[in-house]
Amino acid sequence: MSDFLPKPYRRFNDSHPEVAAAYQALGQACHEQGGPLEPRLRHLIKLGIATAVQSEGAVKSHARQALEAGAAADELRHAVLMALTTTGFPRTVAALEWVDEVLAARG
Repeated sequence: MSDFLPKPYRRFNDSHPEVAAAYQALGQACHEQGGPLEPRLRHLIKLGIATAVQSEGAVKSHARQALEAGAAADELRHAVLMALTTTGFPRTVAALEWVDEVLAARG
């Protein structure tokens, strides 16, 4: 498991491997449902959702995955900015900071 994953997530996976595997399979099934959305767009949407619930781990995860799927840095920032009027200024600013941390780590 990657070192960039949060320690609580890694501990959960270690303590409850069957539940963790089922959870990961559910997430994979949702992404692969056969809908028309391409991976880049799916991760940008998930980035917006993660911003709304103020989940640092999910923001960083979907930012990384969106980049791997071909998203540009300005697309990540735009996806987060779209949450501003729905989720509020503090959550949006925090998510922008987390996205910038991901971008800085990539160089």
